[in-house]
Amino acid sequence: MKKVDPVELEIFKSIFVSIAEEMGVTLCRSSFSPNIKERKDFSCAVFDGSGRTVAQGDHLPVHLGAMPLSVQSAIENVDLEPGDTVVLNDPFRGGTHLPDITLVSPVYVKGRGGPAFFVANRAHHSDVGGIAPGSMALATEIFQEGLIIPPVKLVRRGRIDRDVLDLVLANVRTPEEREGDLTAQLAANRIGERRLVEITRKYGFSKTSAYMRHLQDYSEQIMRQAIRDIPDGDYRFADRLDDDGAGRKTVRIRVTVRVRGSSAEVDFGGSDLQVEGSVNANFAITLSATMYVFRCIIRGDVPYNSGLLRPIRLLAPEGSVVNARPPAAVAGGNVETSQRITDVLLGALAKAIPGRVPAASSGTMNNITFGGTHPATGRNFAYYETIGGGMGASPERDGLSGVHTHMTNTRNTPIEALEHYLPVRVRRYSLRRDSGGKGRFRGGDGIVREFEFLAPAQVNILSERRRFPPYGLAGGAPGKMGKNILVRNGRKMDLGGKVSFRVKAGDKVIVETPGGGGYGKARGGRLQTTPLLSRRAKSGSLSGSALSSSGGDPCPLRPQTGLSSTTARLGNNEEEKSRAATLRRAFEGTPPRRGKKK
Repeated sequence: MKKVDPVELEIFKSIFVSIAEEMGVTLCRSSFSPNIKERKDFSCAVFDGSGRTVAQGDHLPVHLGAMPLSVQSAIENVDLEPGDTVVLNDPFRGGTHLPDITLVSPVYVKGRGGPAFFVANRAHHSDVGGIAPGSMALATEIFQEGLIIPPVKLVRRGRIDRDVLDLVLANVRTPEEREGDLTAQLAANRIGERRLVEITRKYGFSKTSAYMRHLQDYSEQIMRQAIRDIPDGDYRFADRLDDDGAGRKTVRIRVTVRVRGSSAEVDFGGSDLQVEGSVNANFAITLSATMYVFRCIIRGDVPYNSGLLRPIRLLAPEGSVVNARPPAAVAGGNVETSQRITDVLLGALAKAIPGRVPAASSGTMNNITFGGTHPATGRNFAYYETIGGGMGASPERDGLSGVHTHMTNTRNTPIEALEHYLPVRVRRYSLRRDSGGKGRFRGGDGIVREFEFLAPAQVNILSERRRFPPYGLAGGAPGKMGKNILVRNGRKMDLGGKVSFRVKAGDKVIVETPGGGGYGKARGGRLQTTPLLSRRAKSGSLSGSALSSSGGDPCPLRPQTGLSSTTARLGNNEEEKSRAATLRRAFEGTPPRRGKKK
C-alpha cells in the first residue's frame, strides 16, 4: 500500500462511516413499518465509483456483504444519470430474497463525466406479495414468494417514476406502508449523496477517492495478516438444515477452508444440490456469510469494505443449496441457510484456531410472519419479525442470552409497538431457562415469545434447529433445540420448524428458540453457571428492552463488553472492565418485572 498519512486515513474512515450511519438514522426515523422503524431491519453503505464497498453502518451482516452485488447489477443493467435511483430485489440479479428491497443511487460531482460514487440501502419490507402475508411462505419456486423487481429506475433525474411505483404497490397487501418505507429509503440515499458531495467540495475528488482506495488496501492488509496467523492446512466441517420445508428431510452443507500463507480458499463442494423448498441460498448470501466469518477472526477493529475479500477465493458450486439458480425459492436461504453457512465456516476454523472460535449460537432467525384483516380498520395488515436466541459459549466466557447473533443484528419489536399496530397480544416474553448447552462455559439461553391472536390470520413460521441442536465445542454440550407450539382451546400442538397455518381469534402461538452450544468439559466441582440475563429471568419475565434492545453483538468472536456472567474474564483492559462493571450495576439496579406480560 502507498504510504499515506495515518491520521488522515482515520479521519476519512470516520467520515465515510458517519455518512452510512446518518443514512441509517434517516431511514429509521422516516419509515412507516415497525419492522424498519422499531426492529431496524435495514442496512446502508457507501461505494466508490466502481461499486466497491468503502464504508457501511453498524447494521446487518447478511445485507452488507451482499449489497455490492446489487450495486454492480445496477451499474451493469441501467444507464444511470444524475438524480436517478435504481430499485431491485431480484435474488438472481443482485438481491438476496424478495422482501429485501435495495435502492442504489449514483453520486455525481462537478467535473466528472460519470458517477463518482454510489450510495445504497437495503430494507426488509414486511410484505411484497406472493402466496402468503409477509412474503416468507413455504414456497417451491420464487414466483410464489412475491413480486420480483429487476434493476429499474424508481427515480429519473430527481422525479419518482409513478408508473414503476404504482406497479409495485399494486402487487402488495399493504401499499401505504410500502410507499412510506420506499420514500424513506429514497430520503436515506439523498442524505448520502449530499454528504459525499460536501466532502468532495471540501477535500477534492482526487483526495476523497484516493482515501477510499487506501482504506480498502488497509483492510486487505489486515485480513491478510489475520489469515497468515492461521496455520496452513485444509480444514473441513459439515452441518445440516433440519429440512427444506417441502418434504425433504436434512439438507447438508459442507465446507473446506484451505489456508495458504496470507490467502484462503473457501470451497463448498460436496454441499447438497438446490432443493424444492425455500432454504436455497444464492451466491450473494454465501459471499456475505463468508465475509462476515473472516471479519470475525480479525482481532480489533477494521474498516468493513471490499478489501476484506481480496485474499479470499470463494467456490460455491452452481446449482447447489449455497448457489441456487432460478427459479429456486430463496426466502429461507437469506435468513436460515445463511446461519448454517456461518456455523460450518466457524466449525472449520475451530479446527484451525481452536482457542478463538465459539460454539454454535442458536443457528436460526426464528422467522414468524402473519397477516389478515384488522377488525378495527378493515384494512390488510402484514407483519414480520425474527426472534433471538442463545449465543454460543466461547473459550473464555459464557454465551449471552436472548440476543440476535451472526447474520442478523436486528432489535426486537417492542411489545407496546406490536400491540399498537396489530390485533395481537404478547402474553409472554422471557428467557428460556436452561436451554443453553452445559460445559466449562455455558451457552446462552434462548427466548420464549407467546402471541395471542385477536383476529383470524394466516401465520407462517420459518425456523431451524428444531431437529439438530446447535453444536458445542471442546466437549461442551449442544444447546437445546427450539419448538413452535399452537395452543387452541387449551390444547397444545407441536407445529414443527417450517409451517403455514391459519389461526382463529383466541389462538396462541408459542415460539421457543434454541440455546447456544456449551464450550469445554465442565470441571469437577465447578458450579454450572447460568448467564446473568438468565439468572435474572428466573424471578419473572424480562421486558423487551432488557432482552434485546441493542440487538446484541452479532460477532461473538470479539470480546464482549455486555452483561456476561463472566465479566471478570473480559480481559486485561481496565477501561473495558470498568465499562462492563458500570453496565452490570445499572442493569442489576432495575428490579425485574414479575409475572407474565399482559
